[in-house]
Amino acid sequence: MSDLNLLVTFSKERPARLLTDYLQNQGVEAQYILAHEPNGHSVVVHQSQWQIAKSIADEFVADPYATKYQEAAWQQGNSINLPASSWFSSQLIVQNLKQVPLTSIILVVCLLTFGLAFLGILGPYNWLRILPLSDLADNHQWWRIVGPAFIHFSTLHIAFNILWWWMLGKQIEQTFGKSCLLLLFLFTAITSNIAQLLIDGPNFGGLSGVVYGLVGCVWWLGWLKPQWGISLPKPIIIFLLVWLVVGYADILWLHMANTAHTAGLISGCLFAFVLSRFECKQVTPDRDIL
Repeated sequence: MSDLNLLVTFSKERPARLLTDYLQNQGVEAQYILAHEPNGHSVVVHQSQWQIAKSIADEFVADPYATKYQEAAWQQGNSINLPASSWFSSQLIVQNLKQVPLTSIILVVCLLTFGLAFLGILGPYNWLRILPLSDLADNHQWWRIVGPAFIHFSTLHIAFNILWWWMLGKQIEQTFGKSCLLLLFLFTAITSNIAQLLIDGPNFGGLSGVVYGLVGCVWWLGWLKPQWGISLPKPIIIFLLVWLVVGYADILWLHMANTAHTAGLISGCLFAFVLSRFECKQVTPDRDIL
């Protein structure tokens, strides 16, 4: 206890445990302590990490309902629910979307494209779908190389992809800024889409190549630069790698773009390796590393 300093004290247990889990997720040695007195739910940290913990605690107190705190609790193996009415307020949703504008924009474009196609409005789908490279060389519609990332064919398809995009894309954008996320999105989308086009032809779509790119990037950054505080739990990594293998086994009821998944994963790992060569620091909302 002599090396532990009091960081903050709450009147209720849940926010104290939520902050403790987030601090631990960020590599801070933090503990929850219950004292037998009013406002006795305390968070203590190692004295050498007090300053960085204080900065994180101030941010937490300003917005304790930000989804990143619950995600950290989930990654630590906990589930801590704050009042439900606050989680589902429209103001909170808008606030979360504004915190990660690029992640939000790509998510909304995917939803709009899918929603319009569901209503029979196929203009955006036809404008985004990829064409053979020979056709692109003739018509110069090079945006179509990225386009399939915004196209989805079923509710399950888009739900799976945007869930992972939101969780992983948000980590990248909050840590390194929107410029870095944009480069990663374009690199993994172009790599995975061209690879899938060359192997299986132009009839495909989905954000999953990019998602696997994000998986590879976050996975390798957690390994190469753990001090940056960005990572994926091992069970999730194993699940997604097994899912990749299952796709190649062709035992499911749907046809998966396996080449796009593999190319996306490899390109994301490569992006992480290059990024790890730079001394990046966590960005503020109005500043990017690039």
